[in-house]
Amino acid sequence: MGDGDDVDLLDPFRQFLSLERDVLVLSLAMFAFSLGFQMTNRYIPEYMAALGASAFVIGLFGTVGNIIGAVYPYPGGRLSDRIGSRLALTLFGLISTVGFAVWLVAPALGTVVVAGVTLEPWIWIFVGLFLAQAWKSFGLGATFAIVKQSVPPHRLARGFASTEVFRRTAFLIGPLIAAGVLYVVADFTVGFQYILAIGLAAGLVATVAQHVLYDASGDSLGKTFEGVRGIADDLRNLPAELRPLLIADTLVRFANGMVYVFFVIVITQYLAVSLDIGPISLSPAVLFGVLLAIEMLVALVSMPPAARLAERVGLKPVVASGFFVYAAFPVLLISVPADTAATAPLVIALFAFSGLRFAGLPAHKALIVGPAERDTGGRVSGSYYLVRNAVVIPSAALGGLIYGGFSVPGTALTFAGSPPVAFTLASVIGLLGVGYFLLYGEEYDAYA
Repeated sequence: MGDGDDVDLLDPFRQFLSLERDVLVLSLAMFAFSLGFQMTNRYIPEYMAALGASAFVIGLFGTVGNIIGAVYPYPGGRLSDRIGSRLALTLFGLISTVGFAVWLVAPALGTVVVAGVTLEPWIWIFVGLFLAQAWKSFGLGATFAIVKQSVPPHRLARGFASTEVFRRTAFLIGPLIAAGVLYVVADFTVGFQYILAIGLAAGLVATVAQHVLYDASGDSLGKTFEGVRGIADDLRNLPAELRPLLIADTLVRFANGMVYVFFVIVITQYLAVSLDIGPISLSPAVLFGVLLAIEMLVALVSMPPAARLAERVGLKPVVASGFFVYAAFPVLLISVPADTAATAPLVIALFAFSGLRFAGLPAHKALIVGPAERDTGGRVSGSYYLVRNAVVIPSAALGGLIYGGFSVPGTALTFAGSPPVAFTLASVIGLLGVGYFLLYGEEYDAYA
C-alpha cells in the first residue's frame, strides 16, 4: 500500500499479481468458485419456484444456507488438520463441483417417492446446497489473520479493500454471464441449467488447478487448531469493544436474511419489471443479472475510496453508513410502484444504492479484527462470525413465512402472506441495528 492520498482503483490488482505462487493459486481458485456462486446462487430461488417450491420452502433454503455458513468452517478446519491443506482444498473443491452438478440435474431427477413420502424436485436443491457450499466455507479466519499480520493497524481497512475488490470482481462478472445466457435462452429453467453447467466447469478447472499448482509443504494453517473445546474459550475471549458491533451487525444481517432470497422473486414476479433499450428487450430474469452487476460495479468503485475515507473520519461512520444501506434497501425496493414508466429506472437506482453497502465492508472487517491481539485475528474473526451466523440462521425461514403466508395446524389462525410486510419489518429490524451501533459502537484506536 502506498503512502500517498490518491485512490488507485487498479492497486488491488497490482498487489494481486505480485503475490507468491501458492497464494496466487488459492486466490484464482477463490475467484473461480465465487464466479460460479454469483452466476447461480442469486437465481436459485427463481429456479426453485420453477420446480414448484413455495415461499416458505424458498425461505428455508436461505435458512439452511445460514446453518451451513455457521457450521462448516470448524469441521473444515479439523479435517484440514488431519489430511493437510492441499488435499482438503481439493476435496472441498470436488464436493462443491458435485453440488453444482446436483443442481444441474434436479429437474431431470423429478419427483421421487421414498418410504411413502413424496419428494418434490426442489428437494435436490437442498442436497446440492450442502455440497456446493463446501469450498466457500473454508479459510475465512485465515484470510482475516493474513491481512491482520501483513498490514499496519491504521491501514487495515485499505488492506481488506484490496482483497475484497479482487474477489468481488467475480461478483460483477458472474451475473453478467448469467444475464447473457438468459437473454439468449428464453426458457428460464433451460437457460439456468446452461449457467449451472458453466459454474460446474469453473469449479472443476479451479479444483484441478489448485491441486496441481498448490504446494502446501510450508503451510502452517490448521496445525494449531484446538478443536471444538476451544470454541467456548474463543467466544468468551472476544474483545469487549466488539460486542456492540456484533449486536448491531447481527440485527442488520438478520433483517437482510429475512428477504435476501426473495430479491429475485420481487424483480421477476412481484414487480415483474423488464427494460427495453432500443431493439433490446431485457426480461425480468435478464434484468436481475444486470442489476446485480450494477450493484457490484458500485461496490468495486466505492470500496477503495471508502477505505481511505475511514482513515480520515474513522471506521465507525463508514461502517454505520454501510449498515444503513443494508437496512433501508428492503423497504425501498418493495415500495417501488409496479407497471409504470418509472419502475425500471427506480429499480436500477436502488440496486446502485445497494452497492454502497459493500463500501463499508473493508472498514467493518478492520473494526472486527483491529482490537485482536497479534496472531489471534483468525480466531477472533471466526468466533465473531460463528455467533453472528448462528443467530441469523432462522431469518430466511421467518421471512418466507411472512412473505408467503402460513396457517397454524389445528386452529383457524392463518396469515395470507404479504411481501410488503416482510420487507418493511426487515428494514425496521435493520434500522434498530443501525441505531444501536450509532449509540454504543466503539472506534478502533488506530482510527480514533
